[in-house]
Amino acid sequence: MKKTYEIEVDCANCAQLMEQAASKVEGVASVVVNFMTQKMIVEFKEGADVKTVMKQVLADCKKVEPDCEIDL
Repeated sequence: MKKTYEIEVDCANCAQLMEQAASKVEGVASVVVNFMTQKMIVEFKEGADVKTVMKQVLADCKKVEPDCEIDL
């Protein structure tokens, strides 16, 4: 399953670092963070709990960019 989220990120480098961090979260099959459109597209692994996975994605992204926001 793929879902698109509105995000708030300040620079392209931070977007790349957020993408790398999110891709390491258990339950994420793939992720693309687009700085220009301010969107994150997440493909979840089969059987993953989307809410739990996205809470961890947000926590890991905040380690990279403390003021980032993901509209869950």
